[in-house]
Amino acid sequence: MQPQNETSRAMTSNEFMDTMIRLGVIVALFVLCLRVFSPFLNLMIWGVVLAVALYPLHQKLANRLGGRQGRSATLIVVFGLLLIGGPTVMLGGKFVTEVRSVHTAYTAGELALKQPDPGVANWPVIGKKVYGAWSEAAENLPEFINQNRDTLDGFASSGIAAAKNTASGILLFLVSLIVAGIMMAFGQSGGAALHRIYCKFAGPDKGTNLQKLSTMTVRSVAAGVIGVAFIQAIILGVGFAFAGIPMAGLLALITILIGIVQLPALIISLPAIAYMWISGDASTTSNIIWTVYLLVGGMADNVLKPLLLGRGVDAPMPVILLGALGGMVTAGIVGMFIGATLLALGYQIFMEWVDDGSEVAAPEQEAPASG
Repeated sequence: MQPQNETSRAMTSNEFMDTMIRLGVIVALFVLCLRVFSPFLNLMIWGVVLAVALYPLHQKLANRLGGRQGRSATLIVVFGLLLIGGPTVMLGGKFVTEVRSVHTAYTAGELALKQPDPGVANWPVIGKKVYGAWSEAAENLPEFINQNRDTLDGFASSGIAAAKNTASGILLFLVSLIVAGIMMAFGQSGGAALHRIYCKFAGPDKGTNLQKLSTMTVRSVAAGVIGVAFIQAIILGVGFAFAGIPMAGLLALITILIGIVQLPALIISLPAIAYMWISGDASTTSNIIWTVYLLVGGMADNVLKPLLLGRGVDAPMPVILLGALGGMVTAGIVGMFIGATLLALGYQIFMEWVDDGSEVAAPEQEAPASG
């Protein structure tokens, strides 16, 4: 009897060792695959986000083209690159040319600045300081630069860093759009594979619901990012045009790009307001009206995002909003989609666990004693 028990324990020990070795190999393979894939992680996540967000449009276009998935995806990618990539390259080239001309004028000692309008001194709170600094810079710009070099260097460094981040974000977005086109072309097979994965982890019924929840959450956040950028650009573009700001259409396009990379639109509206007051072409009443309009338009995303986030998602809007904000703080723009999706899935799984077989009868109230 004793030898049989020892043999049984030995077999159990061998099986345990085999299981641990297999588990170790799987973990090591996963870590190695993750390290190989990590340089492309942000790119692929952006590609998935764009593919999920644009897939309904892709399917409508494919139906009109006789079911040609590849041609539909190609048209969407080409149109997106022309809409965003073309103006971006033009603006980038113009920016480089202007920077070179300013640097050449500064090196030759020919850099000059226009004197400010006397009305600048009447601005509330900061008017006199701005007018004084501007007048001093206009009278002797090289000397002014030398006296304030540390402050100007700080502003320049911040501006260059912001420009680099914006350029890298736009480039990532454009490349991700190409990746999204490839994913949309094979969207049916990819969706079927993703459905099998969800069903493998959560079962057929719950897996289908979780896949739908993930898809709708990503589209909702995309509407809260890309959709808000377009709406805000239209609002500010109309204001720029009626307020007499030069190149209103170009500024509206820049607003779209800034909104997509999640920079505040006040970067555009505040300089436009300053130009409107400095130019002095309109009355004070008109300037006040358009100042309020452009300020409200520049902050409209703070209202629009909560309204568009969470629409059509089987999860409360505060959950989607908190997930998007927390994800953005943790991992930037991509984190908005990841955070919102994870929190929505976590909320749904938790609530299903709470409601599963947990129906508790309400306690019966005692009847009042009769006299």
